[in-house]
Amino acid sequence: MATLAAIVLAASHPALAAFSWTFASQPTQCGNVSIKVAGGAAPYRVLVLPYGISPLPNNTEARKIQDEGPFSSSDISFKLNFPGNSQFVAVLSDSTGFAAGGTSAGVLVTPSSDSSCFNTSNNVMPDFVYSIVPTGVIAQCVPTRIWWDNATVQGVPTFQGVIPGGQSFEIPATGISNVPEEGTGFSWTPPLRGGTTLLLVAGDNRGNGTGGSTPYTVGSGINNDNSCLNNDSPSSTPGSPAGGTYATSTLTSSGGGNGSSSSGGGNDNSDHQTNVGAIVGGTVGGVVLLVALALVILFFIRRRRLRRENRVRPDLLQADDGDDGTATRNELPQYYQPEPFVVPDPSVAGRSSVGGLTAEERRTSGLTDTDGRPLSTLLSESRSGTPDPSGVSSSTRTGKSAPMRQMRPVNIIQHADAGTSGLDEEPETVELPPAYTNIRK
Repeated sequence: MATLAAIVLAASHPALAAFSWTFASQPTQCGNVSIKVAGGAAPYRVLVLPYGISPLPNNTEARKIQDEGPFSSSDISFKLNFPGNSQFVAVLSDSTGFAAGGTSAGVLVTPSSDSSCFNTSNNVMPDFVYSIVPTGVIAQCVPTRIWWDNATVQGVPTFQGVIPGGQSFEIPATGISNVPEEGTGFSWTPPLRGGTTLLLVAGDNRGNGTGGSTPYTVGSGINNDNSCLNNDSPSSTPGSPAGGTYATSTLTSSGGGNGSSSSGGGNDNSDHQTNVGAIVGGTVGGVVLLVALALVILFFIRRRRLRRENRVRPDLLQADDGDDGTATRNELPQYYQPEPFVVPDPSVAGRSSVGGLTAEERRTSGLTDTDGRPLSTLLSESRSGTPDPSGVSSSTRTGKSAPMRQMRPVNIIQHADAGTSGLDEEPETVELPPAYTNIRK
């Protein structure tokens, strides 16, 4: 009885298994897989399960579960019917039970020119199908019913839980019953922690895996029930995975399982180069974006400064400073101030300066000359050529206005002693029209 318990414990925990095994070389498309076994009890069996998505066009699934064995020798060899760049998980068993040697992580298949071992146009199908309730969900410590159609199986189906790189186990089929609309099946409470990657594998008398496998990621459940968990509960990473350290891929399962990117210390060089290229490209793109953004910001700052300087550019018509050094407001510069009209002194007493007439004369006789004669009389004399009866010429009349005041020329000088405005521009030139002050009548 104690021996049986030790066997079950070794089968459930690969770290405590009685033997180990490794791949002798990297698995190749349509090539032979070589495995070296150290220890254990013959006969040996190898269960090869597809893992991750298919690399074939249109995601065609040409990989079929391979149940290889029995092998009586510790040097195991068989043909791998998987395409290149795909992945698989291998479970090694011996006479003591399923997965006694442990489970490998996801292993990448190397491409080759030989593609005769699989069909790229048709999806493979299992010999029978099974279902679970709740549909598509496996949760921590939540009862799950696994059922099937008796008309499609041979004998009593068997189920295994395979954890890539971890502990794989047999699922006990106890309490088998028939349920309307659910066929024949049994209830199983998964003793698995939430987040564990699980491949649920079904088989019958024709061999393990004849019912196919389905990947799941174990959920924590609504109530996060952990009543079924203990230190012996299977997990994904109890220690170094079985099968050696060979390249794996970052491909993930289409059904929720997660691929392993570096299980057992192996690395995929092509994926590493792709990651480095993506990092370098992202860094260069980020630097270019920052430079472009800085240039745009500088453009708007310079444009705003130019507008502000244009608004405060000095005006030639700004007011002059007062005598005390303070600027006088609301006044034009000295040379632009209007000059008042200067009325000449009247030559005749009692007469106004406008036309040489008194206010009374302007009211009674209208417009007259300096002698008081009406403008109409002067116009008629001018037309008829009649001499002036007074004998006084217009040039000698005492009512003649004073000569027009001479306008002085004005020079405008713009001083730049206050400094430049900061712009690399030529000084502004202001041109004004002539004053015509030097033209004499």
